[in-house]
Amino acid sequence: MNQIWNREYETMDRDELRGLQSKRLQMSLRWAVANVPFYRDSWEKAGLKPQDIRSLDDLEKVPFTTKDAFKESYPYGLFAVPLERVVRVHSSTGTTSRPTVVGYTRGDLNTWAELCARGVTAGGARPHDVAQVAFGYGMQTGAFGLHAGLERIGAMVIPASTGNTRRQLTIMRDYGTTVLVSTPSYALYIAEAAADMGFSFDDLELRVGLFGAEPWTNAVREELERRMGISATDNYGLSEVMGPGMSGECYLKDGLHVNEDHFIVEVVDPETGEKLPEGKEGELVFTSLTKEAVPVLRYRTGDLASVSYRPCACGRTFARHTKVYARTDDMMIVRGVNVFPSQVEEVLMAVEGVEPHFQILIDRRGALDEMVVQIEVEPSFFPDAMRRLVEFERQIEDRLQEDLGVRARVKLVEPKSLPRHTGKARRVIDKR
Repeated sequence: MNQIWNREYETMDRDELRGLQSKRLQMSLRWAVANVPFYRDSWEKAGLKPQDIRSLDDLEKVPFTTKDAFKESYPYGLFAVPLERVVRVHSSTGTTSRPTVVGYTRGDLNTWAELCARGVTAGGARPHDVAQVAFGYGMQTGAFGLHAGLERIGAMVIPASTGNTRRQLTIMRDYGTTVLVSTPSYALYIAEAAADMGFSFDDLELRVGLFGAEPWTNAVREELERRMGISATDNYGLSEVMGPGMSGECYLKDGLHVNEDHFIVEVVDPETGEKLPEGKEGELVFTSLTKEAVPVLRYRTGDLASVSYRPCACGRTFARHTKVYARTDDMMIVRGVNVFPSQVEEVLMAVEGVEPHFQILIDRRGALDEMVVQIEVEPSFFPDAMRRLVEFERQIEDRLQEDLGVRARVKLVEPKSLPRHTGKARRVIDKR
């Protein structure tokens, strides 16, 4: 069951690893400050120079990087190389009309494939496998990173993308899929659809599930493993830092192994930014050690977890962080897509007739998330014909899907029917 893709690094002695990290950190700091104006300016304000960081313990002196830096530097302001060296660009949806944009050199893509190869191997994928990638192939990083990692280990990859569940099951049966790559919620939906269609997973060759892109509990893992007859593991990544391949679970499922030869992971207090000790839950912070196009220094992820440096029984010596269940901000993850209330508000405020009051209700219908946006509209709408109301709802639903990348159901409500708050408005009610 247990295999290690790159034993030389993944089982490295901790003292040797710290030496490698220290050497690579010095190179990464100098590269970022020399080539990215944002870092040069932030270091000048902090009164720091790269030579002031003499050890890994000095990393705490380095200013944090946040998502705001990507937004303010849109699109290429954080790039450390000329655009002619960038061979791939990805982006996330972001919290406004400006997404966070990241680039990759050929060297970065090679590193990314290597790290994802480690992750998929830890999760149980092997060279003889047939891997069906049911992530969306778009501007986000999920599908492409894991696709490259699976190809790197020699697996046969089916780029099925997301949706069309009946076809997904047909592919599983006819192509002999052994590894499924998707969000856990979509995997649950596939399992439900299989039952409705009379598919039995006992008749399929599926044995491994590599899941990510949204928070999911061990209870969901158990349900997936029971219904599909697979081993289900979690992987973690952020497009701002690299994408999937930053960390992932092994077959023991006792934390996600961080690829520490390429990233330094810290846990800080979300309020004070103070570094927290091993085992204490706080906000994950990552520093890249080998990225060329877009190096990141102390990036605050907004994700809450704790870190352990105990060696894993699988033989890997890298640090492990717990599964991420919560964030420090108000981001929602719906069907694997990042959605912010500010995005919804931006769409609604551009629609004539909508009052500045709305509420987002999120629930789970079967295996899939359902998002309902309740919107107050002007009084003149309600005496009007029902047909106009229905058309207006559909219009807003289409606008939301275009901007958010996920379908939401719109429900028009009367003026002053939604709760009012004297403090921060509670825009989201999550019942999942």
